[in-house]
Amino acid sequence: MAVDVVPPEQRKTVFVVGLGMVGIAFIEKLLNLDTRMKYKVVTCGEEMHLAYNRVALTDYFQHRNVEKLYLNQPDWYAAQDPSRFQFHVGEAAISIDTQGHTVTTDKGRTIPYDMCVLATGSDATLPSFVNSSVKGIFVYRNISDLNKLLEYSQTDTVKGQPAAVVGGGLLGLEAAKALYDLEEVGTVSIIHRQTYPLSRQLDAAGGEIVLRRIEALGVQVLGNVSPKSITTETADGEEVLTGVELGNGTVVPCRIAVFSVGIRPRDELAIAAGIACEGDNAGGRGVVVDDLLQTSAPDVYAIGECASWQGQTYGLIAPGIEMADILSFNLTQTATAVGGFAPRKMNNPDLSTKLKLVGVDVASFGDYFADRRQAEDGPSPRSTAYSVRKPAPATSAPLSHDQRDPFKGKVWEVKESAAEPVSAAPTLTVTAPADDASSVQNGSGVDGKENGEVQRRADASAPRKRHGHAAATEGPVETLTYRDPFGGVYKKYIFSADGKYILGGMMVGDTNDYVKLLALVKKKKPLEVPPSQFIAGSGGGDDSGEDLDDDTQICSCHNVTKGQLAACVKNGVDSLNDIKQKTKAGTGCGGCMPLVTNIFKSEMRKSGLEVSNNLCPHFAMTRAELFNVVKIKKLKTFTEIMASSGVNKDAVGCEICKPAVGSILASLYNEHIMNPVHHANQDTNDRFMANIQRNGTFSIIPRIAAGEITPDKLIVLGQVAKKYGLYTKITGGQRIDLFGAQKADLPSIWKELVDAGFESGHGYGKALRTVKSCVVAIALEERYKGIRAPHKFKGGVSGCGRTFGLIATDKGWNIFICGNGGANPRHATLFATDVPPSHAIRIVDRFLMYYIRTADKLMRTARWVEQMDGGIERLKKILLEDELGICADLEREMDELVGTYYDEWAIVANDPERQKQFRQFVNTPQRVQTVEPVVERGQPRPADWAKTSPAVHLKASDIPAPKETWQWRKLARVDDLTPTDAGTTSAAVKYGESQLAIFHVPRRGYFCTQQMCPHKRAFVLEHGLIGDDPNTGNLYISCPMHKRNFSLTSGACLNDDNYSIIAFDVRVEDDEISVLLPEEKDLDAVIATHRWMVKRDTAQALDGDARTKESSAVEIVGPKDEVVGAGCESACGDSKLEW
Repeated sequence: MAVDVVPPEQRKTVFVVGLGMVGIAFIEKLLNLDTRMKYKVVTCGEEMHLAYNRVALTDYFQHRNVEKLYLNQPDWYAAQDPSRFQFHVGEAAISIDTQGHTVTTDKGRTIPYDMCVLATGSDATLPSFVNSSVKGIFVYRNISDLNKLLEYSQTDTVKGQPAAVVGGGLLGLEAAKALYDLEEVGTVSIIHRQTYPLSRQLDAAGGEIVLRRIEALGVQVLGNVSPKSITTETADGEEVLTGVELGNGTVVPCRIAVFSVGIRPRDELAIAAGIACEGDNAGGRGVVVDDLLQTSAPDVYAIGECASWQGQTYGLIAPGIEMADILSFNLTQTATAVGGFAPRKMNNPDLSTKLKLVGVDVASFGDYFADRRQAEDGPSPRSTAYSVRKPAPATSAPLSHDQRDPFKGKVWEVKESAAEPVSAAPTLTVTAPADDASSVQNGSGVDGKENGEVQRRADASAPRKRHGHAAATEGPVETLTYRDPFGGVYKKYIFSADGKYILGGMMVGDTNDYVKLLALVKKKKPLEVPPSQFIAGSGGGDDSGEDLDDDTQICSCHNVTKGQLAACVKNGVDSLNDIKQKTKAGTGCGGCMPLVTNIFKSEMRKSGLEVSNNLCPHFAMTRAELFNVVKIKKLKTFTEIMASSGVNKDAVGCEICKPAVGSILASLYNEHIMNPVHHANQDTNDRFMANIQRNGTFSIIPRIAAGEITPDKLIVLGQVAKKYGLYTKITGGQRIDLFGAQKADLPSIWKELVDAGFESGHGYGKALRTVKSCVVAIALEERYKGIRAPHKFKGGVSGCGRTFGLIATDKGWNIFICGNGGANPRHATLFATDVPPSHAIRIVDRFLMYYIRTADKLMRTARWVEQMDGGIERLKKILLEDELGICADLEREMDELVGTYYDEWAIVANDPERQKQFRQFVNTPQRVQTVEPVVERGQPRPADWAKTSPAVHLKASDIPAPKETWQWRKLARVDDLTPTDAGTTSAAVKYGESQLAIFHVPRRGYFCTQQMCPHKRAFVLEHGLIGDDPNTGNLYISCPMHKRNFSLTSGACLNDDNYSIIAFDVRVEDDEISVLLPEEKDLDAVIATHRWMVKRDTAQALDGDARTKESSAVEIVGPKDEVVGAGCESACGDSKLEW
C-alpha cells in the first residue's frame, strides 16, 4: 500500500525536552511508527553525552568510557534524516511558552513546536540536614555524579578512607557496589532505615538473604537506623565531610557519603510555564497527566519519571518506556490509511524488576506484596467466633473448598458459638469486611438452622459473584516459600487461595523462572500445574524459551516480546548485536540477555540456520576445536595452523584469531612471545609485555606474590619510578603499578627490576595475575605464573571471589572455582570440601588445564561453567570423579607447562637485538610526546581524551603538494622491520614532524600509512595487528586502542565510516625502504604530531565546554587549517553534534 508522505515543509514539530532513556525511546518509537513522516522531532539534552543507559551506571566504574553506555552509537544519529530529526547536546530548555508554542534554551535559542513532550526525568533528593556544598557529599544519578565521585576518591585525604551509602534500595546497593569496587575507597557501610535492604522489592526473609550476601563481601549494613546529621571539619577553607550521625547518636565515620534516599521529579520547567503539577505546584511532585499523558497545557505531554499519573510517579525505566509506547502510538496510529484506532490509555504499569545487585540476582514480579497488603491495608473488620467440630470421616475423599455435591461428607462443620466456646473445641474466627458488618450483625443474608449450621442465603439483589482471575486477585491468597540460606536462595510465590492463579512473587539468588512466571501473571490464565511445582521444580528445566508464547515479554525495559525476537530471525537478522539494535532488547538493565540469546539460537535452529560459534572468518571451528587440532597435530606457528585448518591457507589472519592462536600456542609450548614466529600474533600489551596507555606509554607491574616485598625491593621501585618519571599506585591485587613508561625505556626498566630480583607480573597478558593473600598463595602464584589462558585469571586463599580460591578448614581446604569480578561479577562456587593439602593443588591443576583446553576465546571461567552442559555438577564428575579418564593427563600437562616457565622480561633485558624492537622510531633516536602530560596530586599523567570523537577523514588530497610532485624518500632499512615469513612486522618512522608506520606482510610486500589513528588521536597504528579478509585478501591494520580497521592500500576505515587515514606507496631497493612523500612541510601541514596532540584544553573544547571555549586560546585544527569540532556548524547555531 502506497504511503502518502508529508512534505518536509508541512511536517509538525515535536519538541522533546530531555535526551535520557525515556526521551530517546519515545523518539525512536515515533520515528519508526511515523511512516507518513508527519513529524519532525527536535530534542535537546543538558548533558554533553548522547543518550546513555543509566541502569548500567555501575559498569562505568569498570571501563570509564561513556560510549560503552550509549543506547545508540553516534552513527545512528548520523544516519537520521535531518528533516525528521535534529538533536542538541549540552543544551537545556529553560522556558516553555504554552500560548506561543515555543521552547527557549540556555543557548538563547527559541524553537517553535506543534507538540511538546516533557521527558525531564528526576533528580536525586538530599535530606534537609545535608548541605550539598560540603566536600564528600554525592548522589548517584548520572555520569557527572560518577565522575565527581571518581575524582574526589583520588584525593590524598580520601584514599583508603571509609565511605557510606545512605539508603539500601536499588540505587543504594548499586552505589555501594561501585564504591566497594573502587580501589581508592576503604571500608563501605550502608545505612538503611529498614531492617533489611531492598525493602520495597523484598520481604524480611528475602532481604535477610541479600543482607548476608552483602556482608559476605565485607560491606557493613546498618539497618533500622536513620541519619540525622553529618559531621564535618574545615580543611583549606572548605567544609569537608567526616561522618554521618545516626538518630541514636552514633557517628559512622566516612569521607565519602552517597545519598540514595529517593528521587524528585523535575517539574520546575512545567511549573514556570503554568502547567499543573502535583502538590499545588510546590515542586518535586511531578507533572500531572491524564490517561493520554497530556498535561493541563494544550499540546504538551509528559512521560517518564517527571510525569504524575493518578497521583503516582514511577522511578523505574519500564513504566517510562510504556509511556513512550502509548504516546508514540497515539500520535501516529489513531488515524491511518487502513482506518482509525482508539487511542491507547495509561494503565497501572508493571513494576516488576529483575536486576543483579552487589553480585546477587534479585527479582520481584506481579503483586509481590499481595499477602502483606491483604494483612495490613484492609478496612477494620468485625469478627465473629464460631466453634469448630470435626465431623465423622467422609465416605470418600473430600472435594475442595468450593464443593457443590451435597452427598459428600463435609470436611468441617461450623457452629456459631454461645457465650463460651464448646469445651475442647477449637475456635475459628471469621472476619467480615467493614461494609458487610451490619448485615452479619443483624443476620441479613444468613439463615440460622438447627444445630447452628451456617448457610449463605441466595440474594438476588447482591452483586454477581466474580469468577476466574478477577475473583482471585480480590480474594484471599496463599504463599509458597523456599529459603536456602546456604546457597543464598529465597523464593516466595503468591497464589490465589484455590491455587489456580499465580499473582506475584519475589526471588533472590535464582531468578531463572522470572520471565515465565511474569508471563503467567500478565496473562491471567489458570495454572496447568500444581503450585508446588514452581518451588520444587518439575525435574526438567528448559531455559531455551521454546515453552514461552510469542506474546511473552522477554525484555521488560523495552517491552520486547518473544515474537518480536523470532520475527527478526525470520526477516534475516542473524546476529545478537543486530537483534539488540533492531529491538533494543538487552540495552536496558541487560538482565534478559541470557534468555534473549537462547531464544535467538532456538529460532535460528527452527529456521534451518546455523548459529556460528566459529573463532572468526578465518577458521571454521571454535577455539576449543582449534586447540585440539593444534595439540594433536603438534602445530607450532600461526602459518602452520592457517595452512592446516584455515579457510584460506594463505590468509594473514585478523585481530580476533591471531591473539587466540597466540594464546593456544603459549598454553601448549610457552615459547617466548617475542620470537619472530609469535610476535605478530600478539595484541599490543603482549607484544611489548606491558599495558599500553592512552598516550602510547605503558604501565609496568612486577610480580609481588601475596604482597610480600623486602625493603630493598621497595627502594628500587621508588628509584626506578623517580628516574623514569613514572606514576605509581598500589593495586587491590597487592602489587605496585608503574605508569607512563616510554616504549623505548621498557627494556632498561626491566633490567633494573630484574637485577633487583623482580620478574614480570604478567599484568599485560591473559594469564595469571595474582593469588591473594598468604604463604599458600605464594606457592600457588609461583606455580601458575606465566600460564596463558583464554582470559586472565586470579586466585585467592581464604577468599572466594576469584577464578579459584582456597579456604582453610580443620581438615584441609575447601576449593572454590569459577568466580569473577568485572561488570558481571559472580561468586565462586564451592567445588570440593575438606581436600587434603597434598591434593588441593592437583585439583586446581585439573581445573585450570581443562579450562585452557575447552573455553572459548576471551571467556572467563564464570561464563565457561555457566554454558557447560550440566554446569558445575558435570565439572565435578570430570575433575573429581575422573568420569572421562583424563585427570592424569591434565595433571601431566600442567606439570609440563609449569616446567617451561621463564621470566619474559629478563629475556629481553639481556638481549640487545630484541631491545631494538622497542624504539619509538627506527630512523632516529628522537622521542616525541603525543599527549600533553598533566600533574595530578603530585604525579604526572597523560591528559584525558575527549569524550566525543568527531569524524575525521584524512586523505592524500589534503596535502598541499600534488602527488605528481612527491618523491621517494629513504626512511628505513629492511632489517629495521626484522621481516620474516612466519608473520607480519612493523615499525614507526619520523619524517619532519610527522609520524608514519611501515608494515611488512609475508608474500605481499611493504605498506605505509600515517601512525595516528584519528578516532582518539592515538599514534599507535604501528602497534596494531595486521589482518585480511579471507575471501578477498584485502589487508588492513587494526588500531590496538579501539579496533578501528584501516585499509593498508586506501586508508579507508572498514568498520567506521567516520574515519579514514592516508596510505602511501612503498618500494624496496638494496635493502632500503623508501616511501613516496611530499616535502616535509607539506606533509606536516596535515599530520604533524603537534597538530593532533591530545591536550587538556583540546579535549574540553571538543566536548563543548562553553567556559573553556571562552577562556582558552586553543583552536582545534585539522587538515588545511580547518577548525575541527564535534561536527559542522549546526542548524541551531553551534557545533555540538550535528551530523
